[in-house]
Amino acid sequence: MTAELSLELRGIHKAFGNFVALQHIDLSVRKGEFMCFLGPSGCGKTTLLRVIAGLEVQTRGEIRQNGRDISRLPPALRDYGIVFQSYALFPNLSVADNVAYGLVNRKTPRAQARERVSELVKLVGLPGSEKKYPAQLSGGQQQRIALARALATSPGLLLLDEPLSALDALERVRLRQEIRALQQDLGVTTIMVTHDQEEALSVADRIVVMNHGAIEQIGSPRDVYREPASPFVADFVGKANVLHGQVRQGRLLAGSLNLQGEGADRDVRVYLRPEDVLARPIADGDPHVFDATIQKIEFLGSFCHVHVITQALGPHPLIVYLSLNFLAEQSLQVGSSLRLRLLEDRVRVF
Repeated sequence: MTAELSLELRGIHKAFGNFVALQHIDLSVRKGEFMCFLGPSGCGKTTLLRVIAGLEVQTRGEIRQNGRDISRLPPALRDYGIVFQSYALFPNLSVADNVAYGLVNRKTPRAQARERVSELVKLVGLPGSEKKYPAQLSGGQQQRIALARALATSPGLLLLDEPLSALDALERVRLRQEIRALQQDLGVTTIMVTHDQEEALSVADRIVVMNHGAIEQIGSPRDVYREPASPFVADFVGKANVLHGQVRQGRLLAGSLNLQGEGADRDVRVYLRPEDVLARPIADGDPHVFDATIQKIEFLGSFCHVHVITQALGPHPLIVYLSLNFLAEQSLQVGSSLRLRLLEDRVRVF
């Protein structure tokens, strides 16, 4: 194991009776990295986090933290702090006592613990709240205190189990930005479980996309979004138009469009992001241009999801992103015709 790795998982498998929750999990987490486990409900991401924490015991496989085999150690002997979705604060303890809980268990001197609590409460943006109780705090404030408690013992690993899903949309965005800034300031290796792709794309150094207990892809947010490794990743991360096509004699045929292809002749699924279909002045004779008719416009603020129908790509609607300003300038509405250009090099074929 190289020095820069904080955590290594090798051959992790977890079964509950006949149900296989995790299979063939191999994963390395770098020191100081912010990694997100991303996937739909039931894909195994929370089970994997609990295995790392020792709250579940893997059926087989090895876990090493900073070179130390922790595969069978109880949670108390593993070096991590954890934040749950439900905050899990003690309602009968003050903020100060909640944050100090781990320090008290480690028999930290009272004055030192008090100083650490004050430092952490200030760090998470709630100075002066030490004497309050959880019921006196908002959901976002309670989660900040839970984060301070997890960091109190200066753990080598911070585990976040969907920490933002119980919050409203604005608080969720605000707190995820704060968590990322705090993680970067402290340099603590962090793993966060989420089913929210926007959340993962905005904070992670690397994303682990999971499906049915297995890893589909590991990569940077850009790589996972722009270069999905499987149809599942292309579908789950971001929006994608799915077209039917064929590869014939080294060309990709999608509807009436003739694109650069490769490999043996076969039927394929063609994935295209909405932002990779452009509506702008287009030169005559461009082979990737087609005419379309607007079927529906979904208003999303400064831009819109525009559903178009085009004979060039078959009977199914195509979604493109167009700015509100562009729609207004061109006087486009439902029923309007427009010319679009497909970016050939952005097409993904499976």
